[in-house]
Amino acid sequence: MVDIRTLKEILIKNLKLEDMKPEDIDDTMPLFGENGLGLDSVDSIELVLTIDKEFGVKISDSKEYEKIFANVQSLLDFINAHK
Repeated sequence: MVDIRTLKEILIKNLKLEDMKPEDIDDTMPLFGENGLGLDSVDSIELVLTIDKEFGVKISDSKEYEKIFANVQSLLDFINAHK
């Protein structure tokens, strides 16, 4: 079972969000867009690769991206459900 702080630390490291700390990221903060972490389409590719590398969880259905990557909590739920 992955905890939310570990996931946030991995996101910060792998997505080059060096100016952020885990406590800066709200669990329900959107990952993409101006009102969230501000990730873009290039980041989404890196995110898929990171989840596979760090947790051994493959995200292969691009139709599910919007739901899985809605926020940190939804991503954590997906990882823990498929780990």
